[in-house]
Amino acid sequence: MLATPASHDAPPVPPANAPVHPGWLRAMHWLNALAVVVMVMSGWRIYNASPLFDFVFPREITLGGWLGGALQWHFAGMWLLFFNGVLYLAMNLATGRLWRKFFPLSARGVAADLGAALRGKLAHADPRRYNQVQRLAYLFVMLDIAVLVLSGLVLWKSVQFELLRELMGGYEAARRVHFIAMALLTAFVVVHLLMVALVPRSLIAMIRGK
Repeated sequence: MLATPASHDAPPVPPANAPVHPGWLRAMHWLNALAVVVMVMSGWRIYNASPLFDFVFPREITLGGWLGGALQWHFAGMWLLFFNGVLYLAMNLATGRLWRKFFPLSARGVAADLGAALRGKLAHADPRRYNQVQRLAYLFVMLDIAVLVLSGLVLWKSVQFELLRELMGGYEAARRVHFIAMALLTAFVVVHLLMVALVPRSLIAMIRGK
C-alpha cells in the first residue's frame, strides 16, 4: 500500500537517492509477514478444534496437523510477532519515522485521499510518502496486532492475566476479540496484497530498498 499523499499534507521532499525503505524495516517487514502467516494458519486449526461460529476452515489451509501441533506453531509465531513488533515500534520511535511517516492525520485528509483513490486520481509517484488512508491503515494494524497479543495472552494464561481477562469481558469474550482481531488483520493483508498487485514496484522497493 505505497502511494504519494495528497498535496495538502506533503512532507519535505526527501533526497533523490534516499532509500524507499531502510534495511532494518525491510527485514522486520518480512519477519512480520512470516509470523502473521504462521499465526493465521495455525490459528485456524486451533479454531477448528472448538469453533466459535457455525463454520470451520478447510484443513488444507491450516497449519499444525492436530491441536497440539497447531498450538506449538501458534506460540512460535506469537513470540516472533511480539518481539519483532516491539523492535519495530522502538526503531520507528527512535528514528522519528513514526511521526514522519504516519502523521499528520485527520478525518478530512483521510476522506480527501480516499475520494481521490476511488476516482483513480491518487498519485503513486513517490513510494517514500504515505497518503492519509495508508497512514490510518498502518496505524490501525499496529493497534490490531497489540489487541491480538493481549487477547492471546488471556487465552494462553487466563488465570495469570486475570485483570486483563476481566477487562475483555471474560474468557469467551476474549476468544471473540482474538478472532475478530485476526480477521481484521487477514483483511488488511488481503487489501495490502491487492495494492501491491496494482503498484508492483512497491514489492521491489520492499525487497531491494530502492
